[in-house]
Amino acid sequence: MAFFGMGQPFGFQSMLKEGHKVLSGLDEAVLKNIDACKQLSQITRTSLGPNGMNKIVINHLEKLFVTSDAGTIMTELEVQHPAAKLLVLAAKSQQEEVGDGANLVITLAGELLSGAEELITSGLHPSEIIAGYNKASNKSLEILEQIVEKGSEELDVRNQEEVVKRVTAAVGSKLFGLESILTPLIVEACIQVCPNNPYNFNIDNVRAVKIVGGGINDCSVVRGLVIKNDTEGTIKQATKAKIVVYGVGVDTTATETKGTVLIESAEQLENYAKTEEDKVEEVIKGIAAAGVRVVVSGSAVGAMALHFCERYKLMVIKISSKFELRRLCRATGAVALVKFEPPSPDVLGYADSIAVDEIAGENIIVFKNESSGNLLSTIVLRGSTQNILDEAERAVDDGVNTYKALCRDSRVVPGAGATEIEVAKRLKEFGRKETGLDQYAIEKFGDSLEVVPRTLAENAGLNATAIISALYAAHAAGNVNVGVDVEGGGVKDMTKDNIWDLYCTKFWAMRFAADAVKTVLRVDQIVMAKIAGGPKPRQNPGGMDPDE
Repeated sequence: MAFFGMGQPFGFQSMLKEGHKVLSGLDEAVLKNIDACKQLSQITRTSLGPNGMNKIVINHLEKLFVTSDAGTIMTELEVQHPAAKLLVLAAKSQQEEVGDGANLVITLAGELLSGAEELITSGLHPSEIIAGYNKASNKSLEILEQIVEKGSEELDVRNQEEVVKRVTAAVGSKLFGLESILTPLIVEACIQVCPNNPYNFNIDNVRAVKIVGGGINDCSVVRGLVIKNDTEGTIKQATKAKIVVYGVGVDTTATETKGTVLIESAEQLENYAKTEEDKVEEVIKGIAAAGVRVVVSGSAVGAMALHFCERYKLMVIKISSKFELRRLCRATGAVALVKFEPPSPDVLGYADSIAVDEIAGENIIVFKNESSGNLLSTIVLRGSTQNILDEAERAVDDGVNTYKALCRDSRVVPGAGATEIEVAKRLKEFGRKETGLDQYAIEKFGDSLEVVPRTLAENAGLNATAIISALYAAHAAGNVNVGVDVEGGGVKDMTKDNIWDLYCTKFWAMRFAADAVKTVLRVDQIVMAKIAGGPKPRQNPGGMDPDE
């Protein structure tokens, strides 16, 4: 006699669809989550600092990335583990907030979770660790504010010499040894487009154009917009020119519905073609009559339209990217038209000069607008390979984001691990005064901050233990600005070499890392539904030839 329900799932299993997965408890959920996050942290940790190692990442489109930039690595890795995804989201938040320091967030979060794992195996409950980390996080942000360099809150963001000192460290972390060449160019480009109220600085106004050939020494700044393209016709130059921008193609418009035209004689065929010609000429004659000298098309340029543009001495430029088209409209003050027709005066743009130039055998078009103040500036990057150019572009991106952060909050703290060691030292002193179980978590938080100078030393091939001891000794003697000297192989005062980190970068990195860690530790159960989709593709059966 069979009992009802025998062999049927019961309890939590009976509530969910077949094929689901449940992980719960300390061993299955908490410690496994911590382990996944530690693995992610190990990937980016070796890329921290100026001597950071590169990673080769091949994304789902088989595009190859060779980079030490944590933001790019995290974006292209496509992390699937739910807990590790929390760290990726924290790193992305850091990128959006400051534009730099994504590696610091993941490395610090991984170290904090490693410390939490030790405490859990020692018998502490995750709730007690969270409470301790919460206290330590708030206290570390207080300490961080106390070690801000005095007078750094006052900065003229148009003073190139002073700004270069503060941006150098961010650029040097991507292109170590070349920051002295690239940083002044980045700062010059930023100052050119800095508005009257620096708080409104827009990072999209500084562009980078990559041209293979030459080296980083050949990089330059162009006041205006540079587009990697050539003109469609024979006219290569225009000065004090009105510009019309079409979001559609410069060509005859096709009808929306299909139609049939019956032509019975050669005369009718000639008249039919002539009608089309007359229509195109009428539009282009109207464009020329409006005083326009440059026509920009967002799509194809027809042969007949190009012929009439040449006749009326109009420069024709084709820009396929809608983002470049939008940028050009911003630079010249034009409005992109959605219909090929003669423009009204209020939609026209203006540029002082538009000219085709050649760099390393590649044609570029330069739009300059000196009279009304260039709204955009372009850094022309040169390098021997595409990978070097991509890394230089990331360094420019970090530099521009650092300038934007300086426009909002110019406070700085000493770099090269000096800040982390000082915060760790004071945090441990604070932890010793606590009486509850929180003190263990606070001490672990302090230990975790050592990961930055330790990693900088390891990546530079130095003895990390000796460096950490020397740093603590120097900071105990009151030298707050002493950090890791990656070139000399010891420790020294970072203010002499102008190695500064932005206060806001450290502030948000500590905050995002601590918040992500607390979120991961609060998870005690993971419930995954069955993955949607049809059956898996059939595997190669019986050793058949896969080409058959």
